[in-house]
Amino acid sequence: MTDGFRPTLLLSMPQMQDPNFAKAVVLLCDYVPDGAFGLVLNRPTELPASEMVRLDPPVLAGNGLPLFIGGPVQPERGWILVGEQPAEADFRTVVDGLYLSTSPQLLRRVLQARPEPRARVVAGYAGWGPGQLDEELAQSSWLMADVQLDLVFDVEANVMWETAIRRLGADPLLLQTSPGVH
Repeated sequence: MTDGFRPTLLLSMPQMQDPNFAKAVVLLCDYVPDGAFGLVLNRPTELPASEMVRLDPPVLAGNGLPLFIGGPVQPERGWILVGEQPAEADFRTVVDGLYLSTSPQLLRRVLQARPEPRARVVAGYAGWGPGQLDEELAQSSWLMADVQLDLVFDVEANVMWETAIRRLGADPLLLQTSPGVH
């Protein structure tokens, strides 16, 4: 699966039992022989990111962008997904119109911007060791979908998973896990 990889969305199957990934939409950013890296997009916290992140000096007049839980690995590590290419920050293009950064300067700008920018602030990530994601895909634990910017930025977190699956032409209530093609 790693040959010709391009970032994609992983949609957990309804039977996924792991609470970190039940009804999860994961932006899969890297998929190499050494493993895979992604960010869960639909796990918002209750508090604004400006109240949860620690910057020096602190953000005093933050906006209401929520902090999202990106996965169980390194929850203290932060990521910023933005819809406009950052002008003065280190970043990586995930797909056209979607950029990933860890820049504290960009984080501050995102948290103080009014109106709120097209962005997601994420803590932690989803990681898979060598062969682990291959095995999960072979067991039909995940569906794969193209990255759609409106899903990433505009669809509410509580309906993102179902919306993404329905866009594939499937009914989430009828999905079953089993190896192979049906």
